Amino acid sequence: MENAGVVGGNEVFKDTETGSRWQQSSLEAISGPLQGAHLELYPFLLTSWEEWRRLHPNTLVLKPLPGYAERIPAKNAQLRAGFPTTKAAPDDVVRRDDRLKAYTKIIGLTVGDASRAFPLDALDRSRVVNEDIGGTPILVVHQPKSDTTTAFVARADGKRLTFAETNPSATMLVDRETQSRWNAYGECTSGKLKGARLEMLIMEPEYWFAWSEFHPQTTIFTTP
Repeated sequence: MENAGVVGGNEVFKDTETGSRWQQSSLEAISGPLQGAHLELYPFLLTSWEEWRRLHPNTLVLKPLPGYAERIPAKNAQLRAGFPTTKAAPDDVVRRDDRLKAYTKIIGLTVGDASRAFPLDALDRSRVVNEDIGGTPILVVHQPKSDTTTAFVARADGKRLTFAETNPSATMLVDRETQSRWNAYGECTSGKLKGARLEMLIMEPEYWFAWSEFHPQTTIFTTP
């Protein structure tokens, strides 16, 4: 894949095999021999290096080419800090949704045909969220220290479960139905359901203007 510009305020990439152009947010080929095809989003975890190393102490690290990091320090800093929410959406954004400010950082979740945006500031306050999306019970866990956010189908052993944090960092949870204890990665560590694992869902970090353009029917999570 190589960068092929911007369409609708969203980056586009071109594959080297067919020359088809792919939209970043929708994962759809918008032109070329594969037009109309969709890529499958591979599961990933957006987290801090400290948390990743705790989970995977023997992990390998991709080393940048000599001089690469020095050439783009400002861009790296901007990506980490984000843009001010007062900044207007790119001019070529096709569809604008003013329910949130354009550069609000959100975590997007799609279940079936339904989608929901979770603003990061709301997740900082809630940390553990029990919701229904598209008729499916879901659990969202946000660990404020590392900004790690995970999502799961809230069901195990044929039972629908609801969860609460057991510590302020939301690294451990308890389900109200069996009082079993779980970690933030959907694994039951003790109790009646010990050994069970929740089905993981893929969350997408986005700015609001990009998420809402490609998910026009999205709902927005708000704190009670």
